Amino acid sequence: MLFSSAAFLFVFLPLVLCFYFIPVFKKDAPPAYEMTKKNLVLCLASLVFYAWGEPVYVVLMLVSICFNFNTVLDMQRFPEKPKRRKVLFVACVVFNLLVLGFFKYEPFVVENINRLFSLELKAAALPLPVGISFYTFQILSYVIDVYRGECEEQTSLLRFATYITMFPQLIAGPIVQYGDIEQQLRTRRETPEKFARGVLIFIRGLGKKMIFANAIGAVYAEIQGTDPHALGTVTAWFGILCYTLQIYFDFSGYSDMAVGLGKMFGFELTKNFDYPYTAVSIKDFWSRWHISLSGWFRKYVYIPLGGNRKGAARTVLNILIVWSLTGLWHGAAWNFVAWGAYYGVLLLLEKYVFSALLEKLPKVLRRAITLFIVVVGWVFFSAESFSAAAAYLGAMFGGGAGLTDANTVYLLLSNLFPFVLMSLCALGAFEKPPKFKNERSRLIVQALGYAAVFALCVACLVSDSYNPFLYFRF
Repeated sequence: MLFSSAAFLFVFLPLVLCFYFIPVFKKDAPPAYEMTKKNLVLCLASLVFYAWGEPVYVVLMLVSICFNFNTVLDMQRFPEKPKRRKVLFVACVVFNLLVLGFFKYEPFVVENINRLFSLELKAAALPLPVGISFYTFQILSYVIDVYRGECEEQTSLLRFATYITMFPQLIAGPIVQYGDIEQQLRTRRETPEKFARGVLIFIRGLGKKMIFANAIGAVYAEIQGTDPHALGTVTAWFGILCYTLQIYFDFSGYSDMAVGLGKMFGFELTKNFDYPYTAVSIKDFWSRWHISLSGWFRKYVYIPLGGNRKGAARTVLNILIVWSLTGLWHGAAWNFVAWGAYYGVLLLLEKYVFSALLEKLPKVLRRAITLFIVVVGWVFFSAESFSAAAAYLGAMFGGGAGLTDANTVYLLLSNLFPFVLMSLCALGAFEKPPKFKNERSRLIVQALGYAAVFALCVACLVSDSYNPFLYFRF
């Protein structure tokens, strides 16, 4: 079920909110009783939400929840036996990685073994469970934090299941580290002000997705569907620039909707985007794009490997490992491996070769260079294969039909205004709200503006058939 669907907006979400906020009428009931009821509603609703499209894989999720919950409890039951704790910890990590690896990477591994050894092994090729990359990382966050002693083990299966299944961020993040939400599972406060703020954030994200991402994504889909050898250079660049906007508004819009939904239910979820296309370096870009994923890899992979504490050679190796894994996390294909390696190499060059030079350049030029690098990188990310990415890059750099093709002028003129508007929004041109003489005027204008955005989203929902979500691939 998509957040940007009629079933979610007009049936699922209103029903869940009603059940969630219905008070429990029990005389002298402690506050924990009310919180247990809210967690139960949220957990059951999340399972229904997940089962809407993939009912079979709910069983896989429940098995994973029960296994990790009980194994961690067993791990903590014998603090005086470090070897036993370590064995159980390793069992948890291996189990989760094997489940993720089987469903996500088994066809990729089998395909490459067949190519390498001229075999004809058959892959299971099961459908990829939606959100498995996200909730697996959340489970690993819990297991690792408890093993390190940074958090206490969760003794309530309901609270643990709520953390893993919580539908606002279940299928597309942000990836919530257990330590950031542990206390909120026990006690949180819902207020009218927080709820209203959540609604506004949700509508903003819905607008990004429905009004911007879908519209500009349709343009890229048309260009991408053309044979790269028939694309003009201008058309190819315009296409990947459209994808650059689509993936930002699509993913950041979904993240905004998740954060907004979290606030409605009293949670404070991690901010996932901070105007990444205004970054002045690749390092800065990755501190602004998919912040929760970057933070996860830094905490659970880069720092345990030694980070930058063991000399330059080890730092280079650690960065390459992290970015290879980042590429593979996004997809089981060589173009994703290339995308991860691309950023790993660029970060190393930025750190060890060009750092002094970049510091001397004007900020506007540094932003332009960073954006150029990011746009080129999206070619690997958006392509169906490495060869397709190479062909599209060829069209961008003169290997297509020439400077322009038959559709160049039409595509540019018919999409110029929305493209410019979206570009300005992505670059934060309208970040600061206009000033008003009094608070009442501001609230009225704000309410009318968000109501108009929501109405336009509903109109798009009714009239448009193009409504993908790019991160469902991962």
